[in-house]
Amino acid sequence: MKRFWLVLLSLGLIVAFSTSAMAVDVKFSGEYYAAGMYLDKTSFYKSSTGGNPSTAFYYQRLRVRTDFVVSPGLTLITRADIMERAWGAARSSATSTALDTLSAGTKAENENIAFDWAYVSYTSPIGIFAAGYQQDRAWGTVFGDNSYPNAKITYTAKIGDVILGAQMGKDSENSVPYGARNGLATIADQDRNFYNLLAVYKAKTFEAGVLFKYIDDRTGRNANLATAPNAAGWALASLPYAKAQLGPVALQAEVIYVYGKQKVEDESKALWVPRLNGNDTIDVNNLSAWVDVTADFNKFYVGGSLAYVSGDDPGTPDKIEGGLANGGLDYQPCLIMFNADRNYWVGGLNGYANSRPLALGGPQTATNGGEVNNAYFAQLRAGVRPTDKFDIMASFSYAKADKTLASYNAGATWEGRDYGYEIDVTGTYKITNNLSYMLGAGYFMTGNYYKAETATSHDLNDDYMLINKLTLTF
Repeated sequence: MKRFWLVLLSLGLIVAFSTSAMAVDVKFSGEYYAAGMYLDKTSFYKSSTGGNPSTAFYYQRLRVRTDFVVSPGLTLITRADIMERAWGAARSSATSTALDTLSAGTKAENENIAFDWAYVSYTSPIGIFAAGYQQDRAWGTVFGDNSYPNAKITYTAKIGDVILGAQMGKDSENSVPYGARNGLATIADQDRNFYNLLAVYKAKTFEAGVLFKYIDDRTGRNANLATAPNAAGWALASLPYAKAQLGPVALQAEVIYVYGKQKVEDESKALWVPRLNGNDTIDVNNLSAWVDVTADFNKFYVGGSLAYVSGDDPGTPDKIEGGLANGGLDYQPCLIMFNADRNYWVGGLNGYANSRPLALGGPQTATNGGEVNNAYFAQLRAGVRPTDKFDIMASFSYAKADKTLASYNAGATWEGRDYGYEIDVTGTYKITNNLSYMLGAGYFMTGNYYKAETATSHDLNDDYMLINKLTLTF
């Protein structure tokens, strides 16, 4: 028997060493940053017991993309985030299975190394095919983008100045046996799948496109009925955008509209009956829109942005008017307000909470998170470039809530809808073509939205931030 295995192994080695090796061209690209942040207050409410401290720390991340070019037109593409952590901070729990923000790995994995992309791209005579974990939820302009790695199959084809494409993918997999491994043995279908169609027209000074996304969402089945109905549903999102360059003026705009329905599948769950006004269907109707203008005259530039993101009306529990279409985590117009990096490293900046009963989804806290959400937003900005390497920019921003959270105290009302005002100043110096240094300061004047329900004791703090960041690209 040993002789048989020895002969078989020898034959295998002969075949292996007789096979022609395939040459693979490997290309690397990526980014490394190291930053230091000081935030004067970690919440908006005043505290006499020291419960609202400042914070100061350094943090970093290395992101590496590797393209394995197997043959012309055939490439295996990977991307990994490495040592995304605060300097000297304790490591996150390795037992957590929750995915990190905009990542295919957990927070603990990102603090060491987490692969976000791994997919094959094949350029054929009839178009480009790609399959695997790849970039998703980034489309058109930066507004509304959440650059999340997702498992999907894509196809795109270029016909003249027009690009056409189709995609299908999976956000969540909880079918048997995979669901059983996560404690969902009785659920045969608690998945979330999506299907996209897209078209883009590109000319020299103009670009426009539209993406239609159909979402089949069954993740709400057997949900925690204290916070959500036992429901499955669908949604259709349309995302048209346009960009134009008119001399020194750059224009861009995008609209995101989400329409759909959730059907309560188990009407015996009586808790949700009064919340749905006697209905067994929840209507989905979300809208967000953004327009941005920048006039660049080389040595100086001016610009502005307007955005609207619909909020959810707490008085209509059988409707979802907000929360699905928002400004996205990639769009970071301010240093403090609606900044995903600040939210990732520090967390949400909280005001006060209302008195909504737990059985009705409360209490709810007035919080500024990492994306433009439930808001009217406006910004003016101006910049100057004293030299080719130095860029100084200042901006003034204002935001107001579209809807307020519900109040359940007798006679209580929400204090106001103003999120507040913010002034930011940043300076970026280009040390080399691949290395830059940024220094910034932001001051946030807190609005009455964060007072929540009317109360004389709900006093607020303004907040300010200092940040410096070294960025290397390669």
